[in-house]
Amino acid sequence: MKRLRSVSRAAGSLAKVSFGTRALSPLMLSGWTLLTCSILTVIMDKILEGLVSSDHSVLVKRAIVKKVVEAAEKEVNEEQCRALFTLTTRLILLGEDAFQKQIGFQVLEAYARYHRPEFECFFSKDFVLGLLQQGYGPLSNRDPIIIEHIHCCLRLLISCPSVLEIFSMIQVEVLRMVCERPEPTVCARLSTMLSDFVQCIPRDKSGVLFCQQLVRTISYFHCFSSQERELREYVGQVTKVSTLLQNIWKADPATLLPSLQEVFSIISSTDPSFEPAIALASLVQHIPVQMITVLIKSLTTDQNVKDASMTKALCRMIDWLSWPLANHVDTWVIALLKGLAAVQKFTILIDVTLLKIELVFSRLWYPIVRQGALTVLSHMLLSFQHSPEAFHLVVPHVVHLVQSLRTDGLPTSKAFLVQFTELIHCMMYQYSGFPDLYDHILEAIKDLPNPGEEKIKLVLNQSAWTSQSNSFVSGLLKQAGKSETGKTGLVNLGNTCFMNSIIQTLFMATDFRRQVLSLHLNGSNTVMKKLQLLFAFLAHTQRAAYAPRNFLEVSRPPWFNMGSQQDCSEYLRFLLDRLHEEERTIQVLESAKPKVASPVDTSSKDPTDLTSPEEGEELPSAPADTKPENDGKTLIERMFGGKLVTGIRCTQCNCISEKEEPFSDLPLAFCPSATSLNGPQPFGPQEEPKVLCQGSVNGGSEILEPGKSPASNVPLTPVTNEPPLSVPDLVNYFLAPETLDEDNAYFCEKCSSLQRAEKTLKVVSAPEYLILTLLRFSYDAKCHVRRRFWKT
Repeated sequence: MKRLRSVSRAAGSLAKVSFGTRALSPLMLSGWTLLTCSILTVIMDKILEGLVSSDHSVLVKRAIVKKVVEAAEKEVNEEQCRALFTLTTRLILLGEDAFQKQIGFQVLEAYARYHRPEFECFFSKDFVLGLLQQGYGPLSNRDPIIIEHIHCCLRLLISCPSVLEIFSMIQVEVLRMVCERPEPTVCARLSTMLSDFVQCIPRDKSGVLFCQQLVRTISYFHCFSSQERELREYVGQVTKVSTLLQNIWKADPATLLPSLQEVFSIISSTDPSFEPAIALASLVQHIPVQMITVLIKSLTTDQNVKDASMTKALCRMIDWLSWPLANHVDTWVIALLKGLAAVQKFTILIDVTLLKIELVFSRLWYPIVRQGALTVLSHMLLSFQHSPEAFHLVVPHVVHLVQSLRTDGLPTSKAFLVQFTELIHCMMYQYSGFPDLYDHILEAIKDLPNPGEEKIKLVLNQSAWTSQSNSFVSGLLKQAGKSETGKTGLVNLGNTCFMNSIIQTLFMATDFRRQVLSLHLNGSNTVMKKLQLLFAFLAHTQRAAYAPRNFLEVSRPPWFNMGSQQDCSEYLRFLLDRLHEEERTIQVLESAKPKVASPVDTSSKDPTDLTSPEEGEELPSAPADTKPENDGKTLIERMFGGKLVTGIRCTQCNCISEKEEPFSDLPLAFCPSATSLNGPQPFGPQEEPKVLCQGSVNGGSEILEPGKSPASNVPLTPVTNEPPLSVPDLVNYFLAPETLDEDNAYFCEKCSSLQRAEKTLKVVSAPEYLILTLLRFSYDAKCHVRRRFWKT
């Protein structure tokens, strides 16, 4: 042992002397090589360590490394093998430059090949587990080089029995890793390793969970760089991960559907703090097209999928049109649009079209995604036939796009321009009453082909929402008289806009409507029963409009005079209170006796044969679903009830008093800075404006005399010409702290006196549907009258 140490020290000294020389002659190099070969089996790790840290040229270092690699064929004891494997691992993982890492890989591979038992002992299950869980030295376990090193070593161990234990351990660890949401670089390295060693991919239930978590991890792959190199790297990394999922889906088809369900769960999230990455679009190209029908049926007919979630999902799928390498995104988007039209989800279609039509149009400027964007744009515009609003949003951009397509020099632009102008001609024909908007467009496309009138009519007839066919939805979607959206109107029974607007709003609250229709109220004569019949009739009738006389009779507040204009917010508050009290009374009565189930068989009913509730036939309600416990809350409380905490802090002693109260609506007032509180503003001669009373507010559309309120004979207060306010502005003003002082001072129990205090409001429990009431009147302390705000 002493002799071994002396030899080692001598070799180390020789290495230092030699490496300290700037240049070696061929004779010296030959002598150094002979010496190296003679003592290499004893001190090769020391020689290699001294070599990489020397300042010799790369040529000299490569020559010596070559001799070290060639010496791998010679016999080396276990201790020296372990020392060499430890050194090369350190060079690979902690090397100062690419050359040191390259030397580490070369020497490690050579000695692992010729000394397999020693390498198998070194690269053990525990060693790999330590790398994946704890990292290596200063390296985190999430560093991509660790995955690359394990990948390299697995190739060297593939024929060793111990590799099976390592595979089993890696299956567990990779599942843990994806649950921790690693960065795209780590996921890409991991995907490369798992693609080469499929034995490391989790199996069975763990395999399903692995795919779902990998999908969830992709949703966190955001790229904030605008540099081309970084963007290309990002796209390449995402492609590697999505390709791994594709291979898993092919090998184990049972993992596909849960993965797609996870995708929908992610993109339908309404959590404002989480925005899924567009990288999820990379998965679409790997989903079999034949799955479209199955998935769209599942999504559009699932009663548990709320409209808000479906709207979010569709908007995000439309955003996927920006992903450069995703095929079939347009196919999926259009399939979902058709599926929603087939089940009459027109509210979602209208909202999404108006929200996203300009974004889809903007994608026409990028050749790589242009064709798919045009397909989606055509479907959205041609199916949105009840109003020119969607088309007019893109009209200002048409001429600029046409000019760009004419001059960009791309061979595909000419054919694309023809398709685009045919779409524009169809839309201008559909909404021909706006010549001033279209003159500059007609001038820009006058030399391009113009489809004939018969072709335009054919395209429009085949593209309307009510023309969408769907194999999994049966029944008549539209008969003569119904609007393009498939909705039925409400007849004004004489200044009853206040009721009609509330009925329409409640009917369009999808979850509330479903809950009302699912209630078992047979034999009762409550307001809720009348509302249920009304909802059922509006959902299934083919009439163009319906007169809700019966519902008006049972729901009108006693102090509302027939034929007079009334306030819709007052009516809504009365109606919800009435429904709440009725359900609470029924709960009390039913708690005293056992419940008897009495399901209604609706299988024999044809929704197209329904008659009006006023004609004597009682409409069946949908069967009730099994509902979880609701803590005794009524339907109104669950849908419209929230909780508000009022806090008052004494500025003298900082004592805080809090009180929690339920609420069904938030009364929003105008900010003082945005309104005039000092009475009506003067108007010049012949400038007296007329006030048009909106139906949703006042219950009528009559034109009033200026300066008079429809509900009370008091002067109106016009709003001054200040920047327009938004709903968030009013909500923020409602929740803003309020100072209690002077005549409005707060009596602090701790101080036992009136003190200056700060009052705050905080919403601690939000309702399913938030009702916002606009306070349109203020109290004029000078004139002692109510004044109403209105716009000039």
